[in-house]
Amino acid sequence: MGRFFEVLLRTRIGVAIVTLGVFLSVCAPAAYPRLLRFQSHRAAEATTAQIAPQLRDGDLIFHTSQSAQSRAIQLATHSAWSHCGIVYKEGENWQVFEAVQPVKRTPLADWVARGQGGHFVTKRLGDAATALTPAALARLKAAGQPLLGHKYDLYFGWSDDRIYCSELIWKVYERGLGRQLGQLQHLRDFDLNHPAVQAKLRERYGDSLPLNETVISPVSLFNSPELVTVLRR
Repeated sequence: MGRFFEVLLRTRIGVAIVTLGVFLSVCAPAAYPRLLRFQSHRAAEATTAQIAPQLRDGDLIFHTSQSAQSRAIQLATHSAWSHCGIVYKEGENWQVFEAVQPVKRTPLADWVARGQGGHFVTKRLGDAATALTPAALARLKAAGQPLLGHKYDLYFGWSDDRIYCSELIWKVYERGLGRQLGQLQHLRDFDLNHPAVQAKLRERYGDSLPLNETVISPVSLFNSPELVTVLRR
C-alpha cells in the first residue's frame, strides 16, 4: 500500500491530488501526512524555480520554523521569524547554509517547504553590488567551512562548540567580511515571561538561566539596517 501511494503521488497533480487528499484523510489517514509533504515540496520547488533569477550568493533567508522551539523563540523575541540561513549557489542548484542538526547545506526547495505555509523573506546587504565581490564571497564561504557539521546548539551559547541559526550567520559575516549584522544582546534582554517561554527555558536550563549569555536572534539580523529586503513570499 505504501508503494502504491508513493507511485500515485508522483503521477497525479492538480484536482486529482486534492481528491486523493480527501480520500486519504478519510480512508487512509496514516498516508495523509505524506501527501501533505509532497504537496508542500511541489509548491516549494515551483516557488524556488520562479525566484532563482532574483537570488544572489550571500543572501539571507528567513522563515517561521515548525520546530518544537519555534513558538518560544517567536514569543521571546516578539517576531514571526524563528529560523534563518545563508543562500549560496552550488553548481546549478541553490542551497541554504544553515544551523540545524547538524550545520549543513540544504536544497532551497527543501528549506522553503519546512517553513510555515512555505512563506519566507530574503534579505541582502544594501551595498552587495560592491561588497560581495567574488573574492568577498570566497571569504564568506571559507568562514563558514570550519562550522560545517557542528551540532545544533539547543542552549544558545556563544562558543563554536555548537551553533544555532542566527549565530551561524552573524559569525560567518563577521569573520568573512568584518560585517556585524544585527545587535548582539543577552538572554536577559528578551521577553521571558510567557509560560511557553518559561517552560522551554526550564527544559533547557533547569533553574540556572545564563541570563548574561551573548545572543543574536533571527529578528535582530532581520532588522539590521545594513540589509534590504529582496523577496517576500
